[in-house]
Amino acid sequence: MPRPADPGRPARLPRFTPAERWAHRATATLMMTCVITAAFLYLPQLAVLVGRRRLLVVVHEWAGLLLPVPVLVGLASRALRRDLGRLNRFAPYDWDWLRAALRRSHRRRAGKFNAGQKVFAGWIAGAALVMLGTGLLMWFTDLSPLSWRVGASFVHDWLALAVGVVVAGHVWMASKDPGARLGMRTGSVDPLWATAEHPEWDPYEDEEADEEPDAESAAR
Repeated sequence: MPRPADPGRPARLPRFTPAERWAHRATATLMMTCVITAAFLYLPQLAVLVGRRRLLVVVHEWAGLLLPVPVLVGLASRALRRDLGRLNRFAPYDWDWLRAALRRSHRRRAGKFNAGQKVFAGWIAGAALVMLGTGLLMWFTDLSPLSWRVGASFVHDWLALAVGVVVAGHVWMASKDPGARLGMRTGSVDPLWATAEHPEWDPYEDEEADEEPDAESAAR
């Protein structure tokens, strides 16, 4: 549980490091660039508004190609690696969270990330890899047979629609949670918000782990 009453602790709780916030913002910018340019390329009502279609195609291609870069660079951050590990693990209370969400109950237990955020992160990571692979097949036409390119185009287009819907849902949920947005914007959150929304999260767990000497140091 968060420990806001401890007089030795700050009034706000640390949640995200600068490296994590940078990786999130850069990934979000590239993702939104992909979604918006795709909309202008595929929707006739928007396509007629663009005079330089080739430039839009180039921007879309490079935004998609660079999409994994912020996370790959961010792996140099220990905090980011830890949080990716948290997103990749389901605890028993995460299953309870999903069942409570289906029942529209607000009594939901969560660690640093709730089950909905974990599902979203896993799905969008897999979708981004598929989009990258199919996009490369469509980009380098001389390296793949026609049947592959046709299949890649079909998967790419329909998955792009799904990604647009899911990302819009993610933005909508974030718009209803000012505490979460503040944490991503400033790196710290209000203790009351943390206790209410993420009761299983100990914000000082990483800090205390960093302070513990490793086995080799302890032996010396």
